[in-house]
Amino acid sequence: MKIAIIGTGNVGGALATVWSNKGHEIRLGVRNPNQFKGIELLKNPNTKAYTVEEAVKNSEVILLSTPATEAITVTKSLGDTTGKVIIDAMNIVNKQGPLGFVSTGHAILANTFTKDVVKCFNTTGANNLADPNYPTAQLDAFMAGDSQKGKEIAFSLAKDGGFAECYDIGGNDKFELMEQFAFFWINLAMFQKLGRNIGFKLLKR
Repeated sequence: MKIAIIGTGNVGGALATVWSNKGHEIRLGVRNPNQFKGIELLKNPNTKAYTVEEAVKNSEVILLSTPATEAITVTKSLGDTTGKVIIDAMNIVNKQGPLGFVSTGHAILANTFTKDVVKCFNTTGANNLADPNYPTAQLDAFMAGDSQKGKEIAFSLAKDGGFAECYDIGGNDKFELMEQFAFFWINLAMFQKLGRNIGFKLLKR
């Protein structure tokens, strides 16, 4: 799969590494392809750097993993997203997000052509995205959005990333809930000082 990753920090970098190692073609969308945070990701032969619009133009899927405050600006910079899937891995934390929106997912939808937007890979830390395997189990991932096409792709990429399952929690109306779930993890890991090596697993009986 041809995947554009916009945002090459911890989250984008972790997913770029995992997916490129699985054989996906990763196109990093950056301001300056010759100098950017995460330039070491280019050591993987399946990963290349482009301008944002070039990365999007030549990809089927777009992962957005920039700060939530940049959601509108970044979305507008994507160019023509017709027919493409956008995966939103961003979170509004402490009310720091796109002005006028309760979730980054809704901000994306309001500022781009495609309606195939799904929120996924936002509910845990970059360390768990890089390696969701724990001694007793593999972590689970979660996704939300109205787009069935987007969910099928998010599910496939979550499985490629080593997650045991990727649970569908609903449509676009659950974008905000996904971000609240992310803050639950942040609260435990950071504010309650449990550390980043914690994650969520859905159990059944």
